[in-house]
Amino acid sequence: MPEFQVTKEDYTMTAKVLIVGIDLFIVVTGGDNPHIGTVTTLSSQTDIQTIRYPSHDGRFHKDDILAYRIAKIIKSDLPGSCTITSGVHVNHISKKQIMVSSSMAVDLGQQILKWLKSYKFNATDPIYYSDNENPK
Repeated sequence: MPEFQVTKEDYTMTAKVLIVGIDLFIVVTGGDNPHIGTVTTLSSQTDIQTIRYPSHDGRFHKDDILAYRIAKIIKSDLPGSCTITSGVHVNHISKKQIMVSSSMAVDLGQQILKWLKSYKFNATDPIYYSDNENPK
């Protein structure tokens, strides 16, 4: 499972990529309390969509900001679908740490894109019944 990291302002953000056929499942975590705050889906032919989960205090997580940065970078080179879960929490986060979080996500997106352009997917094409065939 490829793993990418970036560290700035005393915290690390990580992206782990699970390859499922030609699809990607990316888990973005970091800080003191990694979690799943948002789920973002996309493909090269579909819009980026996100579900935000409620946090412990009733507000909704904002981790989709990070996933969106990554998604925009890799979108046109995706061979299949992509699902990104994102959950980064830094206890008592500083303004500087908030400011660098977007650039950290961009850095992860660029690392993933570089890997994606060089990775050889060896999944076979699915076989479907034709319109005049039925399962036996």
